Amino acid sequence: MERSRRDFFKKALVGTALFTIVPRRVLGSMGTGKFVAPSDQLTKGIIGCGSIGVGFSGHFSSDDTCRLVALCDVDSNHLQRAVNRAKEKFNENVKAYHDFRDLIHDPNIDIVHIATPPHWHGIMSVEAAKAGKDIFCEKPMTRTIGEGKRVAEAVKQYGRIFRINTWFRFKDTFYGLGTEVKPLKQLVESGLLGWPLTVRVSGATGFAWKFFWTGKDSLIPESVPSNLDYDMWLGPAPYKPYNVHRTHGTFRGYWDYDGGGLGDMGQHYLDPVQYILGKDDTFPIRVEVDAPQQHPDAIGIWRKITYTYEDGCKIILEGEGFESEGKVPYIEGPNGKVYKGFECTIPNVMEKITEMPDPKPMNTDFLKCVRDRQKFVLDESVSYHSCTIVNMAICALRLNRTLNFDPITQTFINDDAANRLLNQPMRGSWGSYI
Repeated sequence: MERSRRDFFKKALVGTALFTIVPRRVLGSMGTGKFVAPSDQLTKGIIGCGSIGVGFSGHFSSDDTCRLVALCDVDSNHLQRAVNRAKEKFNENVKAYHDFRDLIHDPNIDIVHIATPPHWHGIMSVEAAKAGKDIFCEKPMTRTIGEGKRVAEAVKQYGRIFRINTWFRFKDTFYGLGTEVKPLKQLVESGLLGWPLTVRVSGATGFAWKFFWTGKDSLIPESVPSNLDYDMWLGPAPYKPYNVHRTHGTFRGYWDYDGGGLGDMGQHYLDPVQYILGKDDTFPIRVEVDAPQQHPDAIGIWRKITYTYEDGCKIILEGEGFESEGKVPYIEGPNGKVYKGFECTIPNVMEKITEMPDPKPMNTDFLKCVRDRQKFVLDESVSYHSCTIVNMAICALRLNRTLNFDPITQTFINDDAANRLLNQPMRGSWGSYI
């Protein structure tokens, strides 16, 4: 494996320390009285300068712990706006790339932040891993199950640090439920609810599946604007005539690039459920869908998706037009139920939870994980498992039928059409990258 630039600087500083004193201004300041050597300062590049890559201050950031040094986008207007913003906000003269491969192979970059449409996530993550970069990837991890498996393999093979950008298993109130995940995890581990459990992700507990991310099934071809390299934007996706609704924010409504509201929000909702149920290393064995027949190109709505695990646990996703009867529990077991706001049918449940051991500690500081070469809590394996659950449902929706899944082979049982969706063909030579 090639030496990283941090390793190079560390050895260089050791060699020069005998002959000179390094000024504090050269070492840099974190603004807290601590000084950071160049060897400890991380650098990052962002691929995708739309609303996710640039619109969130936590993503579009630059400081002495991790400097933003490069940006990439196939839309020259997006790219130039991001470059200008980096100069105005951070006084950084960042490099601007049109081709993501040039950014990934820039030797001055430690971390690649992938903020593109999901049909690019697999190729870019594998290419970054091969290039010796650590990876911060937006959700969903990948658009297909096969791509997710390949990313997990590549990250492991090349010894990289990976994180998917979701966080509800370890911080913040879990959407509309009115509680963090920790007490739910403690309650489940205590066994007080009994087993098996049913988890219901519904509008009644504050969830919204963003059904405005649907496609249009009668797009009229339009002229490609001069600022957009549409062929590169499509990349591995099948060629379809350009229409503005296919690109930028509304790409989520088309199967070629994403999975609608389910693809956009699924890992946010399902990763904490996997964690709560203690199923980070397995998959459901069945997925059932209640939905209208889907268009082959444009994504539509769905009413209900039900996952079943081998031990009988279930996850029920309630979508458009699905009306639950009465008060709906979030988690339900043979011995008790938990409702929104952590209202529980078990008497004195909060007192009982305070007596329970804390869940196993998690590495939740991505930059520290990069420096210490320790896996982030939402690493490539955890991310692959939760993304596969999302993509299982997407396959079932596209085929409009129940699918049975083998957690060992990670294939659908006796269903050739479903298995063809595991590894979908890529246009041109892009398939050779993954």
